[in-house]
Amino acid sequence: MSRIAVLIVAAGKGERSGRAKPKQYESLQGKPMLRWSVDAFGDRPMRVVIGPGQEDLYAAALPGFGPPIIGGARRQDSVRLGLEALAKDAPDFVLIHDAARPLASPQVIGNVVAALEAGAKGAVPMMAVADTLRRRDGAGWVTVPRDNLYRAQTPQGFAFADILSAHRQHAASDVTDDVEIAALAGLKVESVAGGETNLKVTTESDFALAEKLLGGESVTAMGYDAHRFSEGDHVWLCGVKVPHDQGLLGHSDADAGLHALTDAVLGCIGAGDIGQHFPPSDERWRGAPSWKFLDHAARLVAEKGGRIVHCDVTLICERPKIGPYREAMRVRIAEILGMDMARVSVKATTTEGMGFAGRREGLAAQAVATVRL
Repeated sequence: MSRIAVLIVAAGKGERSGRAKPKQYESLQGKPMLRWSVDAFGDRPMRVVIGPGQEDLYAAALPGFGPPIIGGARRQDSVRLGLEALAKDAPDFVLIHDAARPLASPQVIGNVVAALEAGAKGAVPMMAVADTLRRRDGAGWVTVPRDNLYRAQTPQGFAFADILSAHRQHAASDVTDDVEIAALAGLKVESVAGGETNLKVTTESDFALAEKLLGGESVTAMGYDAHRFSEGDHVWLCGVKVPHDQGLLGHSDADAGLHALTDAVLGCIGAGDIGQHFPPSDERWRGAPSWKFLDHAARLVAEKGGRIVHCDVTLICERPKIGPYREAMRVRIAEILGMDMARVSVKATTTEGMGFAGRREGLAAQAVATVRL
């Protein structure tokens, strides 16, 4: 079986998008665009090339994914550096994909792979131009015949050794994609069917279109949890260690915020509650960090083809004070779920001295999550 590696090129600045961050790190349906592009290739061996100074953005978009490759000044420089980083593993083929194309379908990817495995030195997805094209000519316009005009997409696939050699030989050339590099090296590249939805996100209108194309049914569910105070010097809330003159009693770390949110996420896909997946009678979960429970729920959502697009946690207690830790909690939840922090809300309230929370016997949390399926 052929060994195929994937190189995601995410080193651009994305200045034409008008966004605050490079576009590949901006959110689409609650998930960074770069993550959409990576997820499109499943579990294939993969590396990502980023721009200098983008390390923090990369870590937030793909927590735990592995070290990035630092790219160069031009796209072709970034690709060459990425190929050099892959050279030690010497795959048979490489798929080179722009991070700004987050909707690459399994069909388009499969078309490229099939061409390579059938003997092609290179393969590029192409779409025939359907619009009437006009070129400015002085003060007027001239219609350009659209016969034999095509739009090139990514991923562009190549025999690894051949495309690496081509990039090395023509590093001084100025090209727009890897097919041009291949052509300079005399490699024959075959065209395969592209996809109409495999758009390159560049402008604000492209973001809006990508959001629509990623649409689906939205399901919202809620969760609730409460824990009694006990001896201790801290509590865990929403994945953050908060100093306190008491602890919380529970089989795990008793993080009521993450427990409530886990139940809300599980509820969106009808997967029961946290106790069914992590029963307190099981000694494996004694003292366990609750982020593992939320991560498990998020993985179940992903297995069903869904994505968590928003979550909201309300902590109900008189003490400890939540305000100083609120932003850290939002950051931690966003890290666990792999989503934009802008889609994560953490709030706190008291019961005005009423009930068990008012008597400071314990605290509670309620959460709401929305999943798009």
